[in-house]
Amino acid sequence: MDWKILLTVFGSVFVAEMADKTQLVTLLFATDKDVSKWTVFFGSASALVLTSAIGVIAGSLLAQVINVKMMSIIAGSGFVVIGLWTLYHGIYQVR
Repeated sequence: MDWKILLTVFGSVFVAEMADKTQLVTLLFATDKDVSKWTVFFGSASALVLTSAIGVIAGSLLAQVINVKMMSIIAGSGFVVIGLWTLYHGIYQVR
């Protein structure tokens, strides 16, 4: 196992997931005193594991038809577009 890659992936995903919608939804479920915190934890953790597995499989399949540099450009462009869209709606669509 390549520990450097493992720690890089862990750090990147950890930072990306902090205070995002997934964590906020999990937080809201955990506020219900009638719900087991373990159930919330295992449900949330299972969902993250499954979405990560889908990402690994999709990335492996895409890497067979698109080179890594192009995938990075597409992913980066996608993030920029989403960011600009969010910024636009934040500035012009606030009610």
